[in-house]
Amino acid sequence: MTKLTIVANIKANEDKIELVKAELLKLIDITRAEEGCINYDLHQDNENPAHFMFYENWETRELWQTHMGNQHLQDYMAATEGAVAEFTLNEMNHIA
Repeated sequence: MTKLTIVANIKANEDKIELVKAELLKLIDITRAEEGCINYDLHQDNENPAHFMFYENWETRELWQTHMGNQHLQDYMAATEGAVAEFTLNEMNHIA
């Protein structure tokens, strides 16, 4: 099976940028230690600091789905409720 690439875009409300950033940073070490995680890299847009992007690679979609059900993601969702203006997620396959 081909590895799964995830591109997740998170746009924070202007007054909640630092809160969202702090909560996103909390996800990194615990996620990188999860089974199947190849990389889990957080980026912040140079022009728009409210825009964050995770670039992730997982060994399988099933292992990524396990990650999505973990407590630390539920904790993130609770901590940032009302602070995120927009969220998009793309599941992609590496083709070349």
